[in-house]
Amino acid sequence: MTNNVRVLLVEDHTIVRQGLRRILEEKQIEVVGEAEDGRKGLEMARELEPDVVVMDISMPKLGGIEATRRIRKEVPGTKVIILTIHFDENYIFKTLDAGANAYLVKETASEDLLDAIEAVMSGEIYLCSCIPPKVIKSYQKMVKSGKKVDEFSRLTNREREILQLIAEGYTSKQIGEMLFISDKTVENHRANIMSKLDIHDTAGLVRYAIRIGLVDS
Repeated sequence: MTNNVRVLLVEDHTIVRQGLRRILEEKQIEVVGEAEDGRKGLEMARELEPDVVVMDISMPKLGGIEATRRIRKEVPGTKVIILTIHFDENYIFKTLDAGANAYLVKETASEDLLDAIEAVMSGEIYLCSCIPPKVIKSYQKMVKSGKKVDEFSRLTNREREILQLIAEGYTSKQIGEMLFISDKTVENHRANIMSKLDIHDTAGLVRYAIRIGLVDS
């Protein structure tokens, strides 16, 4: 059922990408491309329009959660399977909130990946068996109540992108060059981010980005 599926791999560790490619190709699943960061993954998803993107949650330049949000909006026919080392329900909630179709923990991904692809291609949401059912019930309850996962959801797509780049240590000039916007526009976004998060220095933004898993410590 999965052998006509076209898959894009987005993962910053080469050895992990190679392992995923081997698993897929052994089942005659076509890997149409590979990307080493979220921004490149987003660009390739727009260009290739794969059936499925298999993506790490923690990546440089554009994290997996924000890349998922953008892919699901801009390439709506593409399903996204998130790979992660995190069991924390906060990550699961944010991932589902961004529109991910599946959530896999890396240590069981080799066992779950093919089942996840089959499930998402059938229109289902797939979560690895290591996630307790109560987590899903909690998420469903939160959605019904209309609550957002956290204050991060208040940021625009551009603000989330810039927050990650600030936390990765890029200057306003470097961010402007990367995103093709002016230094002043970057500074305006920085001010808006600080206002929305009630954080008033760069060090605080970095600590916040680490706490929510946007960047690694």
